Amino acid sequence: MAQRPALFARKGEGGSPLESRGAFSFLGKILARIVGNCLRKLPPSRLAVLACATLVVFSCAAAPSRAQSAALASPTEPPAFREVSDETGRSVRIPQPVRRIVSLAPSLTETIYALGLEDRLVGDTDYCDYPPEAKKKTKVGGGIDPSLEVIASLHPDLVLVTKSFNRLETTQSLDRLGISSYATDPHTIADILSSVKTLADVLGVPEAGASVAEAMQHGVDDLEQRLGGLPPKHVLFVVWTQPLISTGKNTFLADALRHAGAVSIVASSQDWPQVSLEEVARLQPDFLVFAESHSGDASREMARLARLPGWKILGAVRNHRYAVVGDAVNRPAPRIISAIEDLARQLHPQAFREKSDDPEKEREKSNPASDPMAFLLASRVHQRLRAHLGSTGGWACGR
Repeated sequence: MAQRPALFARKGEGGSPLESRGAFSFLGKILARIVGNCLRKLPPSRLAVLACATLVVFSCAAAPSRAQSAALASPTEPPAFREVSDETGRSVRIPQPVRRIVSLAPSLTETIYALGLEDRLVGDTDYCDYPPEAKKKTKVGGGIDPSLEVIASLHPDLVLVTKSFNRLETTQSLDRLGISSYATDPHTIADILSSVKTLADVLGVPEAGASVAEAMQHGVDDLEQRLGGLPPKHVLFVVWTQPLISTGKNTFLADALRHAGAVSIVASSQDWPQVSLEEVARLQPDFLVFAESHSGDASREMARLARLPGWKILGAVRNHRYAVVGDAVNRPAPRIISAIEDLARQLHPQAFREKSDDPEKEREKSNPASDPMAFLLASRVHQRLRAHLGSTGGWACGR
């Protein structure tokens, strides 16, 4: 009897509950036979002792099976990390859930606010200025040279970076500190929409990402409907004036121009090529496009260019054909759609005139100054736009 339990002992922790129940049934048959023999041979005084012993053996045999079943029934713990690939192809282990975020680009800060995650944002850069509440967040320095000490002191679960605005050395340093970083790298407006949805999923709010992307897509579709039949304007987008720097054909900014009914005269494969004024004079753009970075800078810059001998040979300068848009056009974030619409209205105003059966009302719409209330509302919109312009330093693209 002392050696019989070895017959149904579990072979290991991997044994199945079915194997345990089979062994338990086999033990029951053996014990039943023994009990029957004992009942025939033992006097009644011994029956109580034998019954107690049998009960103890059954309890010991059943205990492992019950413990194993309980272990299998208990819910599994959620993973502490999630493995994802960012937009540069890097494999990133992200703590779950993401509760503390540091943003190293103005566009990413804007996206976080658009997703309603501003309470999780514990730090951003000196250039993160929209919405205005972002200025109150702890500053970690610039996008090129952020302070790793300040970032580490904020104990972030995740640091968000962009390939174009931040350096690879920054992400490598964060890796050595054991801080996860996720990089975005959009090159078209469609990429920006996709990036918003993917980032929202990474941060645990996929519904918010889908909602924001849907609103952006609605704006894109409306522009396409309005501008579909119009010939594009040839433009020079001025990123910097001395030296003259524009945008290449493979950037999200060039794609933004296309969505606004324009095409850049610069066909360079470089993202931010330097352009000669002689080449611009040869191509003669229909418009010069500036992104407003400081209040009044674009107006002063255009007035200055009109006085320079080299720029006077451009028909767009002589005829004052300028378009000025908010700095949101420089940032691959949800606000870029409104900047594209603003540019499209300046390049193709006829596409945005609402038709009316009343010719008198149609003339009033074409001449806002004749309607004091319309003029007042337009002025307020313009003031709000200027109040929300980003600040990235000079004419550089603030992303």
